[in-house]
Amino acid sequence: MPVKFTLNRKCPQTGARLGELATGHGKVETPAFMPVGTQGTVKTVSTRELQEMGTGLILGNCYHLFLRPGLEIIARHGGLHSFMNWPGALLTDSGGFQIFSLGGLRKIDDRGVSFTSHIDGKMHFLTPERVTRLQNIIGADIAMVLDQCPPYPAEHAQVKTAVARSTLWAGRCKQAHFRDDQALFAIVQGGVYEDLRRQSARELVEMDFPGYAVGGLSVGEPKNLMYAALESTVPELPPDKVRYLMGVGTPDALLEGIKQGIDIFDCVLPTRIARNGRVMTSEGYLPIRNSVYAADPDPLDRDCACQVCSNYSRAYIRHLLNAGEVLGLRLTTYHNLYYIDHLMREIRAALAEDRFALYYKKMRPILNQYYGDGE
Repeated sequence: MPVKFTLNRKCPQTGARLGELATGHGKVETPAFMPVGTQGTVKTVSTRELQEMGTGLILGNCYHLFLRPGLEIIARHGGLHSFMNWPGALLTDSGGFQIFSLGGLRKIDDRGVSFTSHIDGKMHFLTPERVTRLQNIIGADIAMVLDQCPPYPAEHAQVKTAVARSTLWAGRCKQAHFRDDQALFAIVQGGVYEDLRRQSARELVEMDFPGYAVGGLSVGEPKNLMYAALESTVPELPPDKVRYLMGVGTPDALLEGIKQGIDIFDCVLPTRIARNGRVMTSEGYLPIRNSVYAADPDPLDRDCACQVCSNYSRAYIRHLLNAGEVLGLRLTTYHNLYYIDHLMREIRAALAEDRFALYYKKMRPILNQYYGDGE
């Protein structure tokens, strides 16, 4: 098996799970958050720094890597692990979400997707088979099927068509996949329609994939609808397979997803807001660029033990950002990733000690107050 998921403990009061995902490049304790390294890098952070903070799994994107630097270059360097000097586990997204976000720049039918590159304007055509083979070349531990991600809002009929096409493409991806050392995960679609979510999950489970992702959420819908979609999806997924919620990264949503039985998450949020001078703390978002912090000697988060909070003041980091110094972006990004990683560690500890239900009851109102704003 290219990956093996072991369920070590389940919260008796909720659906939360403590587990371990074993890959060819190490084991990942779950629940886990996966930093996004779209183009073969987690922006401004080195792979060594990711190792130091305990990151075990990061995400790359087939669509972006296909366009730049190109798969020939990555293959020449022995695959993405070697190319980016990352010894840990890798997951590559198929790029379906990015392609369908192009709007008027792409056309879709059951054969595949034709699109215009946002880089140089060249036309490309990708089929489920080709996307799968591209990910085979990239060589990540986990590859994702090509799916159709409908927008929000969308009519039931439109989403139903996307579900049917995603199921069709999942089967074609599975037939085209040839690497024995790489797992191929399916992606459940269905928008906010509970009947379509159940239908998509059941159809994909019949195909027997080694892992299942929940896609098409956190695309603009209210969080209560996202949580309802999860409630109708997760019970349909096999308990012995890893579950991955795509594109979700606010602390409140991470906690809720874990409570419903999700094992892995990814999102650009922690790194993106860091580059805009917004950091996550135990007291909510901190807009560090604001003038009130110009002479503040405190760390970004008084309760944080990361290298940034142990060595630098708010005043200094604000100065770096406002002066356009790259170090400022590196420090805020490192801190945000550490904050999320620390939250995951706290949750895993609560699960291991059979106190997750109490932890959830305590932390849910706090995280909802600080982060439940739809950001």
